[in-house]
Amino acid sequence: MSQHGIPAVRPGTDLGRHARDLLRIHDAVLSGHRAPEQPRTLVARSWRRVLEMGLDPDRRDAGGTPSAVDAARRRAASPLSLVIDDLRAVLTSAADAATYLMVVTDADGIVLWREGSARVRLTADRLGFAEGARWTEGAVGTNAIGTALAEAAPVELFSAEHFEHQQHPWYCTAAPVHDPRTGALLGVVDVSGPALTLHPALGALVESSVRLAEMSLWRRHQEGLARLRRETEHVVSTVTGPLLVVDDHGWVAHHAGVAARDRIEVPRSDRALAVPGLGLCVPERIAGERGWLVRPATPDARLTACLDLTDSPLLELTSDAGTWRTTLTRRHAEIVRLLHRAGPEGLTAASLSRAVFGDAEHVVTVRAEVSRLRRVIGALVATNPYRLADSVTLTVTPRSDLDGRHRLGQHG
Repeated sequence: MSQHGIPAVRPGTDLGRHARDLLRIHDAVLSGHRAPEQPRTLVARSWRRVLEMGLDPDRRDAGGTPSAVDAARRRAASPLSLVIDDLRAVLTSAADAATYLMVVTDADGIVLWREGSARVRLTADRLGFAEGARWTEGAVGTNAIGTALAEAAPVELFSAEHFEHQQHPWYCTAAPVHDPRTGALLGVVDVSGPALTLHPALGALVESSVRLAEMSLWRRHQEGLARLRRETEHVVSTVTGPLLVVDDHGWVAHHAGVAARDRIEVPRSDRALAVPGLGLCVPERIAGERGWLVRPATPDARLTACLDLTDSPLLELTSDAGTWRTTLTRRHAEIVRLLHRAGPEGLTAASLSRAVFGDAEHVVTVRAEVSRLRRVIGALVATNPYRLADSVTLTVTPRSDLDGRHRLGQHG
């Protein structure tokens, strides 16, 4: 049985016997008795979290009281509404024949869409597994949606791997969906149905649907950059010197007089931006408040950076135009430090996962974290592989044996 993520069962598993074995493990572990076998590591972690929250496996108030009004409001605001048809195309065409439900939640675990087998919908209604219900670990214990949110990874659960007894007749296969522009978690896509109907290929199907949805969101993003590029042609044609045109997330729609970049820090009207190759820049609103013109504040494009880890992580950059500072989370500061140490070769997502988490199982989480970091410091972090930008001098304090002052992109 896999110790990480999905699948929960191997092909050829006797599902009935496996369900009975899991029930014995569940009841023994939660009653404090010696279990015949330990639950999967993923499941054990979730049960510990749920027990620490004080949940009762016998309770019956799953998901709270579903609110159709709240669900409708959240659906209208969710970027997943742009790709729900793509998810339907992959997951609901065989839902009736396969007797399962496709469920899509937002990042708070609120069920926004629930479609599929009419018979399974009736069973789900009795469970409270309905649009507007909250399906997090804190609300309903260990379940694929809530555990995928907690683990930031795909999760499949079978029968008594669920914490609450009333969910034991079910299987659930879920995977998180991220915004490809920002790395932000948008929600979770889940397939759920009667436990004894679980097919080993469902996990791959769910993950394929998520990849398709994220690709569709990325395509829409690219189309938006193309529109911004067209809308700003008349402005760019009148400006001399190096410049960038970017959207509200810092993605570059047009560049002139500077090496092509895919993304910079998110622009704000009240602060300068640090852009490798341009130095400190002042963003200006253009295209009817839909984009930003970014130009250097001085002719000197050199940047000197200091990552101060003494207390709350602080990144400070200086140039002839002045000083730029931003605080970082400890996770983001650790990523900057690791990329600083890696030199020009940089790190792949798998290598960075091993360095941060101790294994290569958190590649999706690493990509999302780097995307969020680039939202803050933009082109100071380059991709493919992940590395720190050229032509910027960095100091890390306090200094370690491997950290010192050197030019990013070169060995120290």
